[in-house]
Amino acid sequence: MIRSSSGIVAGLTATALAVIGFLTYQASAYAPDDLSSPRPTESSSATTSKAPRDRNHPTALPAGSGTGRRVVYSLDDDRVWLVNQPHRVKRTFRVNPGTVDPPPAQYTVTSRSGTIVGSDGMAIEHVVRFADVNGTPIGFSAAANGSTTPPDPTKRLGGIREPREDGTAMWDFATIGTRVTVIK
Repeated sequence: MIRSSSGIVAGLTATALAVIGFLTYQASAYAPDDLSSPRPTESSSATTSKAPRDRNHPTALPAGSGTGRRVVYSLDDDRVWLVNQPHRVKRTFRVNPGTVDPPPAQYTVTSRSGTIVGSDGMAIEHVVRFADVNGTPIGFSAAANGSTTPPDPTKRLGGIREPREDGTAMWDFATIGTRVTVIK
């Protein structure tokens, strides 16, 4: 008896979907509770109000931006500092923020992706995520084509774009668990 190939394909597809559904359920049932949406840490030693700036040295690390090894991101200055311990700035650079900002607080890097397509449809690399604002993931990334074009203001985008060289530096510095201090 000869079977229709479309019937075999339908059967295999149904079986594959059932297996995927079961494995998805298993993964979610055994996922640790701490994999929920990232939240600011409770004990923030950084000043979340406007941190004082050195007017003579605008790229200087703002006072009151925390201590220890960390990434400091200034919402007002659109600037990032990669800080080694104790207060030594390894690198600083300007960024182009998305349309959704994280509240000033202290966070930790919770996930990373080497190369993906961003929520704006652009190929991005060196994605370092640290927050979530009402379902919009917030993180640093570099466009694979080197573009730092401003985001579409009509979309909810949490990608903080950086030049590719700076994206590579961020990727090397900000591993899972690295502190990220967001200041005004």
